Amino acid sequence: MSHRSITTIAIGLLSLVSLTSVGCTTGGGPYLGPAAVPIPVTPYLQEQKEDAFWEHERYDRVPILGPITSGGPAVALDPPSDDEIMRTLERSHPVEGGIPFLHETQRNNVRIRKDLIADYVDPPRFYPLVGPAQLHHAHYKCTITYSETKRVGWPIPHTLHDEETVEVVYIDHNHLHIVGNVDGGAGSNY
Repeated sequence: MSHRSITTIAIGLLSLVSLTSVGCTTGGGPYLGPAAVPIPVTPYLQEQKEDAFWEHERYDRVPILGPITSGGPAVALDPPSDDEIMRTLERSHPVEGGIPFLHETQRNNVRIRKDLIADYVDPPRFYPLVGPAQLHHAHYKCTITYSETKRVGWPIPHTLHDEETVEVVYIDHNHLHIVGNVDGGAGSNY
C-alpha cells in the first residue's frame, strides 16, 4: 500500500472514532424518542415566561399575616413598588414590541407618585384553606409622569415628542389577617 492510502485510512478511522465518541448520546438512559432532541426557544418567548413567573411570584399572591393587634391601627403594607407600577402601565400601554427603525416608543424622565386612597378591613369570615380571617384592602392611586418619544421610520420618517405624558394606574394590595387565637404550628410566622 502506498503512503497516501495509509494516511487516508488512518484519517478516516480517526474521524470515525472522534465523531462517534463525542456529543450527547441516548444510549446511556431511557429512550425518549423525538423528545430527546433539544428544541431551541426564542429569547422573546423565554423573556415572556420569565416575566410571567416574576409577576406570579411577587404580585399575584395574597399574603396571610398574623392577627391585628387590639387597639392598634390596621395600616396597610408597603406601597406598590416602582417595578409593579411600571409593569401595570406596560400591560395597559405597551412600549415593548416595536419594530426597530420602523416604529419605536420610549419613555424617559419617569416620575411616579403613590397616593393611598383607601385603607380598610372587612369583618371576619371563613376562607377555605385559611380559616377565619379578615381581608385588609389597600387601594393606591399611582400617577406616572414621563416624556414619551415615538419614532416612525416609514412611510414618512418623523419623531413625535410628548414632554408631559400623565397616566394614572390604580393598584389594589389585599392581604389576609388571621382572626382569633390561632396556633400556626412550629414553623409559623404568627
